[in-house]
Amino acid sequence: MAALFGSRVRRLRTAAGLTQAELGAKTHVVSTRITQIERSSGAKPTLELARALDAALGADNLLVDLWPYVYREAFPDWSRAFMAHSARAVSIGQYAAHVVPGLLQTEDYARAVLRLDALLRSEEQLEERVAARLGRQERLGSPDRPDLWVVLDEAVLRRPVGGREAMQGQLARLLEAAAEPRITVQVLPFDQGEHEAMGGSLSVLTLPDSTEVAYTEGAEYGQLIEDPADVRRYSVIYDRLRAVALPPLMSLDMIRSVMEGNYRAASVPSRSERRRLAQEQLQQSGRGRLPGGRGRIPRRRARP
Repeated sequence: MAALFGSRVRRLRTAAGLTQAELGAKTHVVSTRITQIERSSGAKPTLELARALDAALGADNLLVDLWPYVYREAFPDWSRAFMAHSARAVSIGQYAAHVVPGLLQTEDYARAVLRLDALLRSEEQLEERVAARLGRQERLGSPDRPDLWVVLDEAVLRRPVGGREAMQGQLARLLEAAAEPRITVQVLPFDQGEHEAMGGSLSVLTLPDSTEVAYTEGAEYGQLIEDPADVRRYSVIYDRLRAVALPPLMSLDMIRSVMEGNYRAASVPSRSERRRLAQEQLQQSGRGRLPGGRGRIPRRRARP
């Protein structure tokens, strides 16, 4: 993709009758930087530079549209494949062990999380990554938006990422997201104890052709699972997590309590009580299936 981006820059520059030095002057970089881009050597172009090149060459957003694909090449193969699948999935189920999933992160929270990367080279690179992450969230507001079901470990709510103000904003975002159509948020409380996904985060994606893929991730690794038998095993694990997590309305109450700073462990219903409430929801709906199937538990809206 970097080579494709470079060839487009070279073609547009030639058509505009500009030298590399002249294009560099228009975009406020040295001519050798333009040479690197056209030869796809050296550092990849930043989003800011892609926008400047697009404007200088009258590319009508062609270069801006290509940039995310160039950016993804900086990620390992498994991470790029997961992002590509996520971009077209019709249903996304996620269990988050440590941080809020990227699709629901606020800008401040995302910046605090991405800043922790030991390989981060500069503030400019950080802002590019933040912009890319927020850009992927735009699909949640598009006509082809996926169904999104997120199970958050209680630790995600408890860890004040980015400081108190950033965390308050992030918790508020979770409440707002849960009120949107086709988004469900649950919390898995500490007292649930051990479970099969403790090693890291888990995602199960349903693609347009109804096939599924799974993805597991830790701090320094990721694995895309595509074998149907293995995917089914992870799908069942995810459904079990949904079954033992707090029901959606109770989950939102916990998020509000953490925001207000008055959460008490005694307010969490017992495992048997949670299971009973989940079964009641299923019986009332007549449609949900846990843990063996992938049906949704209908969500009730809290009274204003």
